[in-house]
Amino acid sequence: VATGRQEFIAARGGFHGKTFGALSVTGREVFREPFKPLLPAVTHVPFGDAVALQEAVNEWTAAVILEPVQGEAGVIVPPDDYLHEARAICDAQGALLILDEVQTGLGRTGRLFACEHAGVVPDIMTLAKALGGGVMPIGAFIARPPHWRALEDNPLLHSSTFGGNPLACAAAAAAIEVTVEEGLPARAARLGEQALSRLRDLAAAHGETITGVRGCGLLIGVEFANEDLAGLTIVQCAQRRLLAAYTLNNPKVIRLEPPLVLSDAQLEEGLARFAHAVAAAEDLLTLA
Repeated sequence: VATGRQEFIAARGGFHGKTFGALSVTGREVFREPFKPLLPAVTHVPFGDAVALQEAVNEWTAAVILEPVQGEAGVIVPPDDYLHEARAICDAQGALLILDEVQTGLGRTGRLFACEHAGVVPDIMTLAKALGGGVMPIGAFIARPPHWRALEDNPLLHSSTFGGNPLACAAAAAAIEVTVEEGLPARAARLGEQALSRLRDLAAAHGETITGVRGCGLLIGVEFANEDLAGLTIVQCAQRRLLAAYTLNNPKVIRLEPPLVLSDAQLEEGLARFAHAVAAAEDLLTLA
């Protein structure tokens, strides 16, 4: 509505959700195929490749939608200048830049919003997950003032049954307040550096099992040599009462996303349990 255009550019490996519009720009065919037809004018390009993005964006592009760090693709951190170049490409063609900060937003990567690392302001930002403080399901999007004008004549042009739910909004307001007042983004940055250092040491000690460790703040991906090792490690984590998650678009990667309020001692305990889980998974695969 804001641009009058209909074409979208998204990234391969990106994950934006499984409802119609979000699924259309999600970058994995296994989720998209069963629900076709989806939005027709969507092009997927390699994530982190500014040249490919520039070649895809043109005068018919309504928007480019990206994650500042791809979560479900395996915690893929783009080159430092990628978002800045994406912003410039969109500006040159009059397209909007949408950043999906559902996983990265509200302190997870060490800044309140991950786009702050690059000094980039999007036209539209999507938020959820941490917005509810871990207790309330809520999603939201925010936009620059000019892009709201499309709704000025008819504010109810796009609405939802539960939009603006007072209880959910109260939880979100409290979560934002705590995140800012308690300095949780800075805490995530500090603890994330510790965790990445320890996990890289673990990878060095288990070189045939762990092939990569990457992340930003307390959004960390540990890549295994194969899906079996990752799956066995997930089970071993669960047996040690340690919560970890697969990445939906890359099953070889285990995602570690501890709560931003965890203590230093809890971080150390969690890393120790993860190391034991890796060793136990190796043993089980050897026995098999």
